[in-house]
Amino acid sequence: MPSDLFSVTPASGPASCIRAGIGGWNFAPWRNNFYPSGLVQRRELEYASRHLRAIEINGTFYGAQKPATYAKWAAETPDGFVFSLKAPRYITEGKRLADTARGIDGFILGGLAEFSDRLGPVLWQLPPSRPFDSGDLAAFLDRLPRELNGQPMRHVLEVRHTSFLDERYVALARTHRIPTVFTDSPKYPSLADLTGDFAYARLMRSESHIDTGYASSDLETWAARARLWAEGGDPSELPHVAAPLPAQGPRDVFIYFISSAKERNPAAAMALQQRVDALR
Repeated sequence: MPSDLFSVTPASGPASCIRAGIGGWNFAPWRNNFYPSGLVQRRELEYASRHLRAIEINGTFYGAQKPATYAKWAAETPDGFVFSLKAPRYITEGKRLADTARGIDGFILGGLAEFSDRLGPVLWQLPPSRPFDSGDLAAFLDRLPRELNGQPMRHVLEVRHTSFLDERYVALARTHRIPTVFTDSPKYPSLADLTGDFAYARLMRSESHIDTGYASSDLETWAARARLWAEGGDPSELPHVAAPLPAQGPRDVFIYFISSAKERNPAAAMALQQRVDALR
């Protein structure tokens, strides 16, 4: 294996409140594409975490992992790197969100502390079949723990039913200070209303015929939006349910390139991160 395999400047480098990343790290088309020829599969996370600032773990959506697994993942990544975790679907796809306290505790207390400072936001993705129910959702948001072992926890909500395009939802999420995912997807409703202390976007429009997934002009646009979010602004050109917020204090920003032409997503994330860092 070449000795300079990880010789690029680590993505964790200087502290930045804007993180561009991808979903997962095990994907066959990334081999001999994002991952260099000869890289063994067990070192893919090690490599990816030194070229990106964050990864969203999708596997936890299908079932929680063992604490030892979380500890292993954390140990393979550099200082400054973070994971976002998709919470298990058995919690968010049940009959009532208000009845999920046991599932929430089981997941959160089932080993997430092993991530230590690598633990980023927990993503709670609601299915397209779940409409907005203010009472049920409020009970659920009340049950989300705000700290773990004395450290703050961050949660973010992804909604996929059109009934959430409602000012009442935005007001409820803001009351609980839970950010809402901006899902740049033609399939699901998108709202860019800022409802918590950080911004979180999942971009789903990468194209296979573009080496970087997104055209350079689109990456420039997203870099400018990321900087505006980070500086406390609210991009008014994105779809909102309520009026965009006035300028606030600085906030962390997470932008993940998800699905679509997935083979291009690592290149898209790295290209966006480079543009964001150039604007610093």
